[in-house]
Amino acid sequence: MATKAASKRLGKEQQIMEKDPPPYCYARPREDNVLEWHFILRGPPDSPYDGGEFWGQLSFPSDYPFKPPGIKMSTPSGRFKPDTKICTSMSDFHPGSWNPSWSVANILVGLLSFMCADEMTTGSVSASHADRQQFARQSHEWNIKQKKFRALFPDFSDATIKDLPNMGQRPAPPAAPPADKGAAAAGAEPESSRKAS
Repeated sequence: MATKAASKRLGKEQQIMEKDPPPYCYARPREDNVLEWHFILRGPPDSPYDGGEFWGQLSFPSDYPFKPPGIKMSTPSGRFKPDTKICTSMSDFHPGSWNPSWSVANILVGLLSFMCADEMTTGSVSASHADRQQFARQSHEWNIKQKKFRALFPDFSDATIKDLPNMGQRPAPPAAPPADKGAAAAGAEPESSRKAS
């Protein structure tokens, strides 16, 4: 059971993750257990995981943020062994290097960066670039076949979904409205001469 401090801190972090998630990261706690969070990492475009969606879990200790969480990845990726704890400097393998100011967002950004590297550690596996690309292509289909994933992420479990929501990528600015002939006649700057914003 979470301490009052852990519940308060994780509640704030949930609000931050909903409002302003880091790029390629999505996470939320289970409704019945604030200490168990599930996340989806989107493979960055300059990596072999491009287009993939990788589901995993953060298991927070009851006295978080004073101790780090356990980290697991469920979706096969060619980088981490599924459902096996991953050793990183932000995980419960290294409580001595944990910083209580680190957040869910920090953990996921760090995990994504580590995923795109080749350093071997407990919980990691070796695979070719081509194999990792194949795992990325199959990831959505694999995820939606998992009963637990569908229960946790019903909004992402449609077989026709080809892309996840924003995932922290900043939306493109809205397209400029078509030039108004009346405005042009009144001396407005022509569309072709405007600088791109």
